[in-house]
This record gives sequence, C-alpha cells and structure tokens, in this order.
Amino acid sequence: MSHKNRNPVNGKNPKRVAIILSNPTVSTTTGWPVGFWWSELSHPYFKLTEMGHEVEIFSYFGGKCVADGMSDPHDVTQWQADDVISRGYIHDPEFMALLDDTKPVTAIDLARFDALLVAGGQGPMFIIDQAVDALKKFVEFYEAGKIVVALCHGVAILRYARLSSGEYLVKGRTVTGFANVEEDFSDEAVWSMNLLSRDKHVMPWRIEDELKKIGANFIQAGLWKGFAVRDGNLITGQQNFSGSETAEVLIRALGE
Repeated sequence: MSHKNRNPVNGKNPKRVAIILSNPTVSTTTGWPVGFWWSELSHPYFKLTEMGHEVEIFSYFGGKCVADGMSDPHDVTQWQADDVISRGYIHDPEFMALLDDTKPVTAIDLARFDALLVAGGQGPMFIIDQAVDALKKFVEFYEAGKIVVALCHGVAILRYARLSSGEYLVKGRTVTGFANVEEDFSDEAVWSMNLLSRDKHVMPWRIEDELKKIGANFIQAGLWKGFAVRDGNLITGQQNFSGSETAEVLIRALGE
C-alpha cells in the first residue's frame, strides 16, 4: 500500500500497481555504478497515489535499491534539476525507507495486483537478462490480461520476454522506449565531457534496434519528448521525461 494512501479510489477493492526497480549494478561499458532512474519511480508513484491507487515497490532480486546519480535533481550535472517531484520524495524519510529493503518480484501476487510497471534507469540494460523472475512475472501478468508497463530503459525487458508459446511478447506490438536519437545524444554528451572515449557507447545495445529485429513496431515522439503508447494491455513510455505520460495512460487503463 502507498505509505500515504489518503484518497482511495475504492476502499473495498482498490486498484493496485507494483513498480519494479532495477537492483544496483555496475555498467560494463562505463564502469559507473548504475540502478533505477528517479523520475521513472517518483512520477508514476505520485500520479498513481494522487488518484488514490495503491502502489508497492519491488526489485528484481529484493534488497536495497539505489538510483543513477545523474537522475538525482541534486546531482552536480543538473541533468534533472527541474524534477521537483523527485526532490520531494528524496526529502521524505518515510518514502526513502521503502527503497532500503525492497521485496523481490517473486513476492508479487498476480491475484492482488492489477498492473506491473517496470521502471528504467541504466541498470536494466546490464542485468534485466539475468532477472529471470522479473521476466516470468511480466509475462504471467500479460498472459492473464493484466496491464504491463515498461518505461525508458525498462523497456529492455521486452528484448527477452517470451510468451508461453515461445514467441516474443513484443512481436507485432506497437511500442516505444529509449530511442536511438536519445542514445546518440547521450553518447555525444559523455564524449564531449571526456567521460568516455569515442570508440565506446554508454549502452551495450540499443532498445529501438533490438526490438525492431524481433518484430516490434517501434515508434517515438522525438528527442526528449514526453510520450507513451498503449497496445492492448501493454503500455510503454519513451524515456525519463515520460514518467507522467506513462502513468496517465496506465490510470486510464485501470479505469476501464
């Protein structure tokens, strides 16, 4: 349940959403510590709880979750300095305690939750293929007709998620995610700051390229544009500036 569930949509039968975060890991391309992205947790959490839905936070393997440094509005890069929603949660000890010891995805009960939301950050790009239980849970919810959501680099889950038939879940589906134009921008940014040599890339592979290879209809709204798309019970959000848009699409879907 939300730690501040003050406005339940339906107190007797509330809608419940599980947000799944990446556990901390280390980038194999940059050597930086990576994890989840703040706005991809805080913005959906805020939108959903504001509407009275119950939200719980999980991670692939359980335990403490740590955000990517650049996603913190207080970071010296100032990359997300205008993210006042994340600023608020970071200064809320009660909320921060939720990240200290998350439950693993295996604790998510299909019968209890109405939707799953896989947040991004750099972490998923390096460990989502190892998060076998997260892949299984995502497919379990999808095949049960419940809503599954992936945001930004959390869309990496669709590169590996296969239906019980063995076919890729994303095949023939219209989706979005962190786009090539944004990967190009990110690479150029770290190259210009001499944080990475030009023969290397921030990400080990690209979501847009790989999902197209396995039959997805990948669309995007342009560089850093807030954007989300729904195809049946699958919702995807483009990048870290799309947390609110993704949550709004999910809220509409929960109301059906």
